[in-house]
Amino acid sequence: MPKFEYAPAPESRAIVDLASSYGLFINGELVDGTGSSFKTINPATEEHLADIAEASAADVDAAVRAARAAQTRVWGRMSGAERGKYLFRIARIMQERSRELAVLETLDNGKPIKESRDVDVPTAAAHFFYHAGWADKLEYAGLGTSPRPLGVVGQVIPWNFPLLMLAWKIAPALATGNTVVLKPAETTPLTALLFAEICQQADLPPGVVNIVTGAGETGRALVEHPDVDKIAFTGSTEVGKAIARSIAGTRKRATLELGGKAANIVFEDAAVDQAVEGIVNGIFFNQGHVCCAGSRLLVQESVADEVVRRLERRMKTLRVGDPMDKNTDVGAINSKAQLQRITELVDAGEAEGATRWTAPCELPTRGFWFAPTVFTDVSQAHRVATEEIFGPVLSVLTFRTPQEAVAKANNTPYGLSAGIWTEKGSRILWMADQLKAGVVWANTFNRFDPTSPFGGYKESGYGREGGRHGLEAYLQTGEGA
Repeated sequence: MPKFEYAPAPESRAIVDLASSYGLFINGELVDGTGSSFKTINPATEEHLADIAEASAADVDAAVRAARAAQTRVWGRMSGAERGKYLFRIARIMQERSRELAVLETLDNGKPIKESRDVDVPTAAAHFFYHAGWADKLEYAGLGTSPRPLGVVGQVIPWNFPLLMLAWKIAPALATGNTVVLKPAETTPLTALLFAEICQQADLPPGVVNIVTGAGETGRALVEHPDVDKIAFTGSTEVGKAIARSIAGTRKRATLELGGKAANIVFEDAAVDQAVEGIVNGIFFNQGHVCCAGSRLLVQESVADEVVRRLERRMKTLRVGDPMDKNTDVGAINSKAQLQRITELVDAGEAEGATRWTAPCELPTRGFWFAPTVFTDVSQAHRVATEEIFGPVLSVLTFRTPQEAVAKANNTPYGLSAGIWTEKGSRILWMADQLKAGVVWANTFNRFDPTSPFGGYKESGYGREGGRHGLEAYLQTGEGA
């Protein structure tokens, strides 16, 4: 039977006007940094996109001072209704410039354009719309009688969802009257720098949002700055632990959203084709660069062979390649270092005796690529079942009873998310109560909404982002606040 082929459908990059170099956004202006610079590249082609300023400790200090001045003189004194107007304005501009944001995100990150266009950018704008509505209603959020902002917030975001993580952090901080110094990941700074332009376009008061680009040293300078009141971090568990140690004994508050090794649990009564789509979305969305990815598939023994067979058939249809092609399902791995990490763990899985199956596909010769892969015959001791791979790699384990499924799902140092596939509502409720995970999806996976809190337990961090719960991390509450 002839195979149906999709013609190329490339998204034009003409809408993006890339500068050759970018500075820092401090006190409402794009300024040159005092440190050195580094390059950001397109991971799909290894093309040099731009030179990025690496903020020094002096640059971070200037950004924090600007944020403090703006918070005490302007933003903290402004009524919630007025703050909300700025957030609404930012959200509308993000929608107006959505195509530009999507193209820039895909160029810098490597994710498929259809994900940037249909998921990342709309959800980022939705977070600003949602939190704009809270800005004048904080007294009615059930978080105390006189909630007040903390002051200056230092925020460090990862490379897997650069724009969306920016929105998750900045929107609630601004809605609650705080000002921000944000450090994007060194491999994906471009949409944050475009967001700086959006802040200018929205006439946001100078200093309310400051963006300092750089790598680990820049982040460390921000975390350790004595005039920062709160740290909000999304990233690896290793770095999260270092941040927690760094701020221990200080007045700083923190929310940490860290790694994960989520279980996607399929029972024998599940709608198999629906579950297979959820499995694919759970692990191959954004190349598996998702902290809550369903990287461990737990299948009831009686249907395991059928589920794996249908999963492999579905994986053969995934289109891997140019992220700027609207037909692409799986894009590029974000960096050479991340590709090496994925390759190391996959090699370990084979060496430890698990059975590897990789979807047949032709990978581009330039850039960083890894074909969607499934491991069967996996034991709970295998590294592919215990360590976060952060790539398009799925480990399959089996179970017989709900109790065994819970035991295996909870057998991890992480506790960020889980998925349950079954027709029985009572089983869903029982499982959700037993699973040690911050978010549990039922008959779906990887679904996000700004009204719903997100966060983890154990080594997946603490604190919540999104919803009413996410506001609390940015407020002093109670009569004495």
